[in-house]
Amino acid sequence: MQSTPQPHRVRRREPLARLTTWKVGGAADWLVEPRSRHELQDTLQWARSLRLNLHTIGAGSNLLVSDHGVEGLCLCLRHLHGAHCDATTGVITAEAGEPLPGLARKAARAGLSGLEWAVGIPGTVGGAVVMNAGAQGSCMAERLMDVQLLEPATGRVLRWTAPQFNFAYRHSRLQEMAAAGEPLVVLSARLRAEPGHDPAVLSRVTNDHLNYRVKVQPYHVPSGGSVFRNPEPQKAGRLIESLGLKGKRIGGAEISPLHGNFIVNVADACASDIDALIRLVERHVAAACGITLVTEVKRLGRFA
Repeated sequence: MQSTPQPHRVRRREPLARLTTWKVGGAADWLVEPRSRHELQDTLQWARSLRLNLHTIGAGSNLLVSDHGVEGLCLCLRHLHGAHCDATTGVITAEAGEPLPGLARKAARAGLSGLEWAVGIPGTVGGAVVMNAGAQGSCMAERLMDVQLLEPATGRVLRWTAPQFNFAYRHSRLQEMAAAGEPLVVLSARLRAEPGHDPAVLSRVTNDHLNYRVKVQPYHVPSGGSVFRNPEPQKAGRLIESLGLKGKRIGGAEISPLHGNFIVNVADACASDIDALIRLVERHVAAACGITLVTEVKRLGRFA
C-alpha cells in the first residue's frame, strides 16, 4: 500500500511518561494527540499505509507503559472532549476524551442523577467504556445507551448499543478485540441519566463521593488507580493489607500505606519497579490465599 503524507501532529520517539498518571514509561515510536475527528481519521489513514500497530490512550490511568517504550502508533484522545446534558430527556452525549470527573459535575449541575460515582475516577469517557469503569457499586454498563466507534482498519464509523459490548466486571468486548489485533476506537458515547433532580443536592452528593475517595485512596500521589480487580466477594485491597504488604517498596514504587490496591510512585519509580511490585503481590496472594489476582492495569510495551 502506498504511504500517505505524515499528519503534522504526529511526533516521532515521543516520551509517554507525561501522559500517564503513574508518570513512568519510555517513548512511543509515534505519538499523535488529534484535535478533531478529521485529524484522527487522517492519522489512522496514514497509520494504515505504514501498517503500524495502534494503541489508544485516554487520561493515562490504569496504564503501565514499559521503560523500553511502545512500538507502533500511540493515539491519545484527551483533546477530543466535550459533552451535552439534556435536562429534559436525561440523555448525556460525551466525546471520548471528556474527563469523567468533569462529566459527573456537569450532569449534577443539569439535575441529572446517575453519574455521581464517576467524579473520583481519573479517566475519560472512552477509557471508561473500554474498561467498564465503576465505583461505589455502579458502572458504565448501567448507564450506557450506545457508542460511536471508529474502525481503524477501514475508517468506517460504527454505532454499537450497550448489549453489543458484552460488559462484565471491568471488562468489555473492546478489550478482547484489541488483544486480537482488531481494535476499535471510541469516538463518543450516549448515557442515560435520571432527570428532574435538584442540582444543589446532586452536587453535594457528588462532592461527598469525591471526598470519600480522597480520604481512603492516595489521590494526590502519582498512581495508576486500582491495580487489581476485586476477586468477589473478596476485596483486593483487604487481601493485600491482610498479608502486611502495605508500605512494601521496590525501587521508587510503593504499595500505598493508605490503600493496599494502589501502587504509588514515591521516588522517581521506573515501570519495571511497578511491574515487579505487581508480580510480588500476585505471588503472595496466590500462595497465602489461593487466589489469582487479575490486574485492572493494562501493560503497554515490552516487559520481562
